[in-house]
Amino acid sequence: MKKLFSMAALLLCAGMALAQADDPVIMTVNGKPVQKSEFEYSYNKNNSEGVIDKKTVREYVDLFINYKLKVEAALDAKLDTMKSFQDEFKMYRDQQIRPSFVTDADMDAEARKVYQNTKDQIGPNGLVMPAHILIQVKQKAEQEEIDKAKERIDSIYGALKAGADFADMATKFSQDPGSARKGGVLPWIGPNQTVKEFEDVAYSLQVGEMSEPFLSPFGYHIILMKDRKQLEPYDSLKADIMKFLEARNARDHVAKTIVDSLAKERGITTEQLMDERTDELCKDDVELRNLVREYHDGLLLFEISNQTVWDKAAKDSVALTNYFKKNKKQYKWDEPRFKGMVFHVKVPEDVDAVKKCVKGLPFEKWAERLRTTFNNDSVIRIRVEKGVFKKGDNLFIDKLVFHKDTTTREVKNYPIDDVYGKLIKKAETYEDVRGQVTADYQDMLEKQWVAELRKKYAVKVDEAVLATIKEQ
Repeated sequence: MKKLFSMAALLLCAGMALAQADDPVIMTVNGKPVQKSEFEYSYNKNNSEGVIDKKTVREYVDLFINYKLKVEAALDAKLDTMKSFQDEFKMYRDQQIRPSFVTDADMDAEARKVYQNTKDQIGPNGLVMPAHILIQVKQKAEQEEIDKAKERIDSIYGALKAGADFADMATKFSQDPGSARKGGVLPWIGPNQTVKEFEDVAYSLQVGEMSEPFLSPFGYHIILMKDRKQLEPYDSLKADIMKFLEARNARDHVAKTIVDSLAKERGITTEQLMDERTDELCKDDVELRNLVREYHDGLLLFEISNQTVWDKAAKDSVALTNYFKKNKKQYKWDEPRFKGMVFHVKVPEDVDAVKKCVKGLPFEKWAERLRTTFNNDSVIRIRVEKGVFKKGDNLFIDKLVFHKDTTTREVKNYPIDDVYGKLIKKAETYEDVRGQVTADYQDMLEKQWVAELRKKYAVKVDEAVLATIKEQ
């Protein structure tokens, strides 16, 4: 089998859909049929509750056609043969398909393994629920500190022997804050879950029995045994074990093991096995078929759009410059902007030095010049915020440039604030409004691209089938 991911699943599923009378062809795009179920799935998903800009069916038809045209362009460009696309698509597909190999019996067997392993670890001594009082002793403590802790724990022990309530004493005196709030009670613990000194004493006690003070790496303890038990039967813990397994994605681990085993048993690759299972499931599950197709086409759409519009526009400074020059009138402002910087320095003489440093230099080169002049070693002499600012963008500029009554906080260790730049009434270069220009240029490229695709690929809509789609 070819290494490239087979789309046999989708093609077969599409063929099955054609044969179904209740899923007619709603349109053809570049000669390829699109079933009603696919359009309906996409329309309902993008016009569900909570969507602000809902579309009518008629409005959505054009958006959907544009989407399918872009996918066709991606297929013509053979983007589906890219290893990066194949790997990402297989990852998404496998997340949906692989769990189907796992039965309830498989998960029950996995849960029983967990139960048995836990039972073996606990052993015949079972679980204990101790309460304790701790007086901490630091590692490598001086003897005087150890003696004081011993004196204190002995005093507490004497009070307990005289009838003091263990929970009250733990709440008042224990230096283990987590358990002290609960009267000293710890959760159920089993073997090897705590330090040996504590475990040995705890397991030597019967319910209701209290230990003498003893020393562990944490300090001095007194233990009162609250309860002991053996691990409950599997059936009573099954629900909790299943939650534990699901939380740790154990189902997927089990599925991978099963898939590897089945593929090896049949002498095929895991990829071939996944292809076959996708075919099988898509025959009867329309929702899954559309979901798999959505993953596939969505990844292609992203890649072709990035190459044709998004990345192209963002990186083409020449095109952005030309677009800005042709459309300058679109980028007028109601109020002037401050094109410059606010800077913060430690000493007064750096104020003029900063301004002199960038005077006469193109705006886009200020940052690098300032960095190499003032912050080129471990000593940071200045802090700078540079850009094109309107009122409200920066508190310091509001105060120093727009003369607003604004309260500013001193930048720590940089007590002197100043600004350098100029007020401009309109954008001078596309960099002054880069985000807006880039978005507008991308929009233009998008429209030109769609117009070209509509000329290149034939589209035919079955109006009768379209009329059967219910409005959201």
